[in-house]
Amino acid sequence: MSMVNWEFIYTLTKRLCELGKNNREIPPLHEVEPFKHFFSEEGKLKYDELDVYDGKFTRREILTRYLLVNVVLDQGPDMTGVRMLLKDVTTHLYRNEIRIFHKPIDFFKELNISIDEILERHEYVKKIRAKIWAKENYSSPSKYNLFFAQSQRGLISTKQVLDYAIHRWGVPLCFLLLLERDLEKIGKISPQPLVDYIESFDSAEIMAQQIKDNERYGLGSAIGDKACHLFAKMFVSVFKLTKRKSRDKGWTDFSYEVPFDSNAGRVLFRTGFLLQFASIKDFEKWQVIQRGKGKRGLDYIRVTNIRGKRTRYISQYTKIFHDYVKVVSQYMRVGKSPRSVEIQKIPNLIIYKLNQTGTNYSVADFDDGLIFVGTRYCFNHEKPRCSRCPLRNLCEGFNENNSLIERYRT
Repeated sequence: MSMVNWEFIYTLTKRLCELGKNNREIPPLHEVEPFKHFFSEEGKLKYDELDVYDGKFTRREILTRYLLVNVVLDQGPDMTGVRMLLKDVTTHLYRNEIRIFHKPIDFFKELNISIDEILERHEYVKKIRAKIWAKENYSSPSKYNLFFAQSQRGLISTKQVLDYAIHRWGVPLCFLLLLERDLEKIGKISPQPLVDYIESFDSAEIMAQQIKDNERYGLGSAIGDKACHLFAKMFVSVFKLTKRKSRDKGWTDFSYEVPFDSNAGRVLFRTGFLLQFASIKDFEKWQVIQRGKGKRGLDYIRVTNIRGKRTRYISQYTKIFHDYVKVVSQYMRVGKSPRSVEIQKIPNLIIYKLNQTGTNYSVADFDDGLIFVGTRYCFNHEKPRCSRCPLRNLCEGFNENNSLIERYRT
């Protein structure tokens, strides 16, 4: 059995959290025209006014609705472009009195206008972002497209805006509408039906799972596991919108999994973090590494396949395993007595352990560190900016095994 280099894991996690704290990229909610009065002139959210009504819903509810649609759309290829698109479409729809977060049905009643705005705003974003995106991804600006659909391989680009609009915008908006209608059916009215639904679950992790999987309200194929956990991150840690559960252990900053995406997988693989907990052969067996299926015939890393996979390198008879049990059972609340450690939950364990030493890190910090490194330095091609990367002194791919960079793509 391989020995985990815990000093390396703690140091790398701490470095990523520090980078995330100092380089957080969040959706520009303060720039969304109908929400500007929710924020100060400096762009700070007015927390003491979160429960002020804006129409028949609270500001907390409206922002939570926006974030839900944001994370569904954020599964696309360019995070910055996606956020610009949602911001601009929302602003222009509201100018046309199509108030989709106050009255979700309006998106469908005025579907022609909704579609037109999505198309027009997409062209606007493309003019701004296409060349930048192409340069960073060794691609062509003509391939820039924020419309995407599901396939067996994962998300793929699509030109059918109706499919994209109904599946990606429409499903979360229908979810909001259904929550309202179900309350009306039993003669109830709430100024925050989405917030109430979210906080009905025992932990942020359970909520993240139910956003996708709930039989009545789950978004299903419209949302991936990464996006569900991104929503938990935004709601709990970034915008801190929890209300009743703000002091509940199940709703802390490490009570939900990291929103693993290609950036996270690439950085954690190249640095050697993931290889501390499983071998290359393990990852091949789990189809996390798929030989020859990446760009230009290189090996493909499908990081989402890590979900549920367990490490053989942490014994049940160690102190750190008992800490893992505590994190999973008391904070994430997804298992009272796990018998082994899931790799995807290891960052939660490490952040919990670090915070016991006096730090104040969150899953959001860790994830934002991964995003920062993955989008600024650790590019998905043969010439990442390794020599400038803030992880270069720790990275196994840079210092010891360059094949981790040269041979694999996400």
